[in-house]
Amino acid sequence: RCYIRRDEVALVAFRGTGAELLLAPTRSLTAAKRTLAALPGGGPTPLAAGLKAGLELAISVERRSSTPILVLLTDGSGNIALDGRPDRAVAAEEVQRLAANCRMRAFKTICIDIARRPRESVANLSRLLGADLHVLRRADAARISHLLDRSMQESQA
Repeated sequence: RCYIRRDEVALVAFRGTGAELLLAPTRSLTAAKRTLAALPGGGPTPLAAGLKAGLELAISVERRSSTPILVLLTDGSGNIALDGRPDRAVAAEEVQRLAANCRMRAFKTICIDIARRPRESVANLSRLLGADLHVLRRADAARISHLLDRSMQESQA
């Protein structure tokens, strides 16, 4: 659907001790599919680093006179601080600060809880961001695509 609308898609992965831009904004359906297919999961969650990288990317997209939409797929278990240390309390403070910055900028944000059971931490993150909250117990490409398309259509109505 993004291809049909000529939207650009980017992908930031947050895992290990940091976040990495795996796919710069592109209209290439092939590149997006290839990058998503190779995306690993599990391990420590540097949620603050992922949110920071996503926020920076959204700001750069906005500067190009485009409208960014942030989509976070998370179980809400941020446990790595921005400096890479495993510190759940510091990571939570950083996420709160970054979420407030994101909300202040009024970016359209969609938060998708991908934990096996819905988590209050994702609901709290969603509230901090002012984001739409969705729960997907089995996150696959078709479900995520449908959910995002529906959410974007609702926001444009």
